[in-house]
Amino acid sequence: MGKKKKQTSEPNPKAGKGTASTQKHLQVAEIKNDTIVMKDGTLRAALLVSSVNFFLKSEDEQNATIQTYQQFLNSIDYPLQIVIQSRKYDISHYLAHLQELEAQQTNDLLKMQMADYRQFVGELVQLGDIMDKKFYVVIPYDPTTDTRRGFFRQLTNVFTAVGEITLRREAFLKRKHILDQRVDAVISGLLSMSLNAARLDTQSLIELLYTTYNPLTAANQRMAEVGKLQVENEENVTRNP
Repeated sequence: MGKKKKQTSEPNPKAGKGTASTQKHLQVAEIKNDTIVMKDGTLRAALLVSSVNFFLKSEDEQNATIQTYQQFLNSIDYPLQIVIQSRKYDISHYLAHLQELEAQQTNDLLKMQMADYRQFVGELVQLGDIMDKKFYVVIPYDPTTDTRRGFFRQLTNVFTAVGEITLRREAFLKRKHILDQRVDAVISGLLSMSLNAARLDTQSLIELLYTTYNPLTAANQRMAEVGKLQVENEENVTRNP
């Protein structure tokens, strides 16, 4: 019998080269202080806005709403993005609350009824495929299009903003101050149309991007809170002298 030839595996020249992270291809550099910082140095704020049933209003109310909306659009000189997301209704927090109440219940009959109710609600949402629709308004601030800046200052920002990953704290606070003013103006304009709006905080912004870019994963795996994430906080970093 012939000897078996020892099999050897050639080293893969591509081994050790990690695949590019998805984050590398995103335009988001960081999220802090309830603000999204883009890689080009611009900022974004997002509002969660309530809705109204336009078709249940009378004709006069509809015309008044349209006119107010036109006045709102004419009052701003910067772009806005309106985002509508439809997601499967998430009642995990409500079911967890029912489970806690069930565990605390001392009456066996009521405990059994709460268990049946919790199971019924969970199956109803699961089988009924109930959707939850949310409305967002994204407000940007781009220093290169700020009309209050001089021409040469804008021209300088065009060449320096590209490739800028993180903003210095002083520049960030100045740009955020202008963005905050825009947020207040937009909230006031939406309120004139009987629309309530709330600015998304850092946790909510991260969750929004997480569910947007990972819709399948987000449905089965919830994201941890910001305080439990291993992220670098600028205010808590100790710099070496």
